[in-house]
Amino acid sequence: MFLLDARSEGDYAEWHIDGETVDIVNYPYFQLLDGIPEDLLADLPRDQTVTVLCAKGGSSEMIAESLEAEGYDVNHLEHGMKGWARIYEYTELDVDIDATVAQYQRPSSGCLAYLVASDGEAALIDPLRAFTDQYLQDLRLFGADLKYALDTHIHADHISGIRELATETGASAVLPTPAADRGVGYDLEYETIGDGQRLTVGNVELEAIHTPGHTTGMTAYRVGDVLFTGDGLFTESVARPDLEDPEAARNAARTLYESLHEKVLPLPDETVIAPAHFSDAATPTDDGTYTATLGDLRERMDALSMSEEAFVEFIVADMPPRPANYEAIIATNLGQAAPDDDRAFELELGPNNCAASDEALTN
Repeated sequence: MFLLDARSEGDYAEWHIDGETVDIVNYPYFQLLDGIPEDLLADLPRDQTVTVLCAKGGSSEMIAESLEAEGYDVNHLEHGMKGWARIYEYTELDVDIDATVAQYQRPSSGCLAYLVASDGEAALIDPLRAFTDQYLQDLRLFGADLKYALDTHIHADHISGIRELATETGASAVLPTPAADRGVGYDLEYETIGDGQRLTVGNVELEAIHTPGHTTGMTAYRVGDVLFTGDGLFTESVARPDLEDPEAARNAARTLYESLHEKVLPLPDETVIAPAHFSDAATPTDDGTYTATLGDLRERMDALSMSEEAFVEFIVADMPPRPANYEAIIATNLGQAAPDDDRAFELELGPNNCAASDEALTN
């Protein structure tokens, strides 16, 4: 695709559509009020459709009309980057488990959530509040009752949907015990799960494996040979350790190293790592999901073979900017703030930035 992003340079730098198959030019809208400048026309292809985008869709539509008058093949992104943030895709994992395991992908932010459905029952892991209706529709298609809505930790990049799902379905909202200890104040009853505890969903069991580091409550869930790692381990990076307590980032990085080496890396090579995020550096597998086997990650991710001191130094020295509005998002996910749906959606617009830098973590 060829994109013309008409937002300000600052907004573009903070968050834009990217990818190997995307060519993009940023030219702020306020510089286009008197027509399309010659230098921009020279940058736009005549033999390819140009898709114009802005923040909400209004400006891009007017620019598209101007380009069409200049003879370009052009369209625009309806609702702009807000429309991009509404895209949510469903893909099933190709795994040998007595359950359907599906990954939900939000390309605008790299957020991933999971559905596990077995014998008329289901669990949702790390669901997003903004897509509650889609989860409910898929549950109806499966003919499955939602038994559990689980978070792997208190998220800093998106608003959790476990409370809405519990309210809509009667399912149990579940948090890791140490995550709840951060001061959760929900307006509904919820359950906690500790390290090693199991939950039954149809013919399968979900085992909780406490993997602190990204947060004190970070907990992975294991179903058969699939490990839902939350933000502890990604397919191209590891977690950043500074979002819960920036002052304790170094100690948290050391804790993350211990979690990876004591809880995750001892698992079999064929274990499928299913994270809560993917970045532009990630490549989907043959089944279209952002997953990887643990054996593959051992071979290509430098961070997993570093010494503890090298790991800690590398992680704390090269962290990206914190997610936008992360403090307000954390407060919401703790139940300490209650934004309405529109405000909640606005809070989570932008990149996730929950991983350590992708640079030099894989080879």
